[in-house]
Amino acid sequence: MANKILEKRYEISPSARKIDRAMTHFIKVGGISIIVAVFAIFVFIFSQIFPLFKGAEVTYLNEWKIPDGDFIALGTDEWTERPFLMNRDGSFLFVDLPAHGTTQWVHPVYPTNITIATLYYRPKSAHAVLGTTDGQFGFINVRYKPEYTNDQRVINATVNVESLYPVGKPGHPIRQIHLAITENDRMVAVIQDVDGQREVHAANLSQRRTLMGGNKLSYGKNHALTSLITGEPTDILVNSRSDSVMVITDSNRVHYLYREASGFVSRQVFEPFADDPDASIAGADFLFGDDSIVFTSTKGHNRVFSLFIPEGGNQRLFGQTKTFDNLPAKATAFTPSLRNKAFLIGGERFASLRYSTTETIRWQDQLPFTVKLSGLSGKYDRMLLLDDQQKLHIYAINDPHPEASLKAFFGKIWYEGASAPKYEWQSTGGTDDFEPKLSMIPLIIGSLKGTLYAMLFSVPLALLAALYTSQFASPNFKRYIKPLMEIMASLPSVILGFLAALWLAPLFENRVPSILLVLIIVPAVTLTFGTVWGKMSFNVRRRIPEGAEIFAVIPLIIAAGYIGWQLGPWLESLLFVARDITTGEPIADFRMWWPQFTGLPFEQRNSLVVGFMMGFAVIPIIFTITEDALSNVPASFRSSSLALGASRWQTAMRVILPTASAGIFSAIMIGFGRAVGETMIVLMATGNTPIMDFNIFSGMRTLSANIAVELPEAPHHGTLYRALFLGSMLLFMMTFIVNTLAEILRHHLREKYKAV
Repeated sequence: MANKILEKRYEISPSARKIDRAMTHFIKVGGISIIVAVFAIFVFIFSQIFPLFKGAEVTYLNEWKIPDGDFIALGTDEWTERPFLMNRDGSFLFVDLPAHGTTQWVHPVYPTNITIATLYYRPKSAHAVLGTTDGQFGFINVRYKPEYTNDQRVINATVNVESLYPVGKPGHPIRQIHLAITENDRMVAVIQDVDGQREVHAANLSQRRTLMGGNKLSYGKNHALTSLITGEPTDILVNSRSDSVMVITDSNRVHYLYREASGFVSRQVFEPFADDPDASIAGADFLFGDDSIVFTSTKGHNRVFSLFIPEGGNQRLFGQTKTFDNLPAKATAFTPSLRNKAFLIGGERFASLRYSTTETIRWQDQLPFTVKLSGLSGKYDRMLLLDDQQKLHIYAINDPHPEASLKAFFGKIWYEGASAPKYEWQSTGGTDDFEPKLSMIPLIIGSLKGTLYAMLFSVPLALLAALYTSQFASPNFKRYIKPLMEIMASLPSVILGFLAALWLAPLFENRVPSILLVLIIVPAVTLTFGTVWGKMSFNVRRRIPEGAEIFAVIPLIIAAGYIGWQLGPWLESLLFVARDITTGEPIADFRMWWPQFTGLPFEQRNSLVVGFMMGFAVIPIIFTITEDALSNVPASFRSSSLALGASRWQTAMRVILPTASAGIFSAIMIGFGRAVGETMIVLMATGNTPIMDFNIFSGMRTLSANIAVELPEAPHHGTLYRALFLGSMLLFMMTFIVNTLAEILRHHLREKYKAV
């Protein structure tokens, strides 16, 4: 009977059993949902990153048979609706693609009594230039204007010929010609046949706008350049700034002639294929921006030479910066993009789309024909190829992220103007021909740098404070200090960043020696007090209530800090004396001494400021969790240790700390995660310069701060937009790897000390 009553007493009711079953399922579903949500976030981020590493997609659209002609140039409008072919006699053939390839010849009105000897078309300025058999040149304007008729857009094209101007020696034919047009200047360079010899000349015209919106040209000066080169000139280039002329000779040398106030000077002579004596220059042309030249050889070599200031030099010179895989055959057509650093090369039965910055082949394919002329639309979305059978082929290009690659994000890139390959982040620039610099390495280094200095400051203070509060402080002191630390943890990051940027940074800038003294004197005074206190007699120490020692040391710490702060200027005048840059006189200034002594910069918003303030944000988190872990060690452990004759310090170090090590390690890792992901403090107090050094007096840019800074500038689904997702993925991977390793170590510590 008693057994039945006992069984009934512990019998679970049906309703409780149902509730228990329901809650069990609810918890399972909740846990699985969290895992699925985290995995879904990871998949979404990966889906945004994946397109960065895809090559160009080139789709064949159509082909059109065009009338016969001796075509020497191919151009197109912005919308790729009315491309044109420039004939050697100066006529233009326009192809109306929306009208199923309908063609129209346009014959510009040229001045009478001239014979066109050569033509050249520059897509960037939409100008052509002609050279005559009697040593004259003239500009040809190709203009497109959209008009609307019956709600239908029609692209109308006009071709206008300007006045002719003399160049070189009158009466002699021009064999090669090139032009550049700037806002205030025009320049033409020519290769001219003079009595069986080839000479190089250049002429410049000043250009200014009139009140009616037109351009007024004034003929400037003719420059004879033949004496500046050796060998017979075969090709010539003028950069878009009208300040230099590149002359290629039959000896496969390139002469870089620079325009100065007094005239042209020879600045450099180089051989693009000096390492291969059997290779000759097959073609050369500027990339977008005209700071780099793409060279191809008769043996298929493809190299890029860029302007930069060599180390130790003071002038910009050309040097090889890129080397691409060899072309399948000799190049017969070349077109640079007008939007980025891409270029299109065509030849015998092949076409190749390449990107200079990342040194990658975006697309390459075999073709059933030989490319005679090539063209790229201004929007970099269409490709045009004219074959040797007078057929015009149209292709669609889908290449939204040509500047992205593994090398661009994680490797060294030799950017235009740089003297060597380097890691660099600079997503936007002030000009259209800017090269996006998207290296993640400076951001990763910045994240590690900020986290390192924050943890170096916060971990010792937080752990020692938690140890004292849990093991040595009086209960009354503990009752107040722990809520205070939790309040500190709730301070918004923006407030801390504001204080760091506007108050702490200027304060630190002017009193660095004072800070160094405070960091030395305060720990020294604290250790000295502890040593003296430990050697006092028991009768003296027992007069002070247990845990009240803190109130005796606090005034000493404050006094030591004050003394160190006031002695800072004295220390600065004693040790940190620099030479004034202008006068050479000695001056006591740490800000001047540091760069002169170490060669490292000194910035107001630096890692020291970030480490202090971000450490201030991390300390409460580490302190709270560590204090809980130490306080949760069973009291019997402490009592047993003391009963066996151990001191309070020995008990804390050899019993309490090892037992709570797993919890302490978790606290440090949570603090690490807080420091890695911090945004507002580093955003406001570091200067946000993506540099790669661990100088404590320089700033940095972290991955998290970079996302906050660049987000307003990132167009949807653009390269920068996806690069920011890549940064977030790197943040996730960093914290995931660290937390995984931390969990393994924490589990090891728990297993090691679970039997204590």
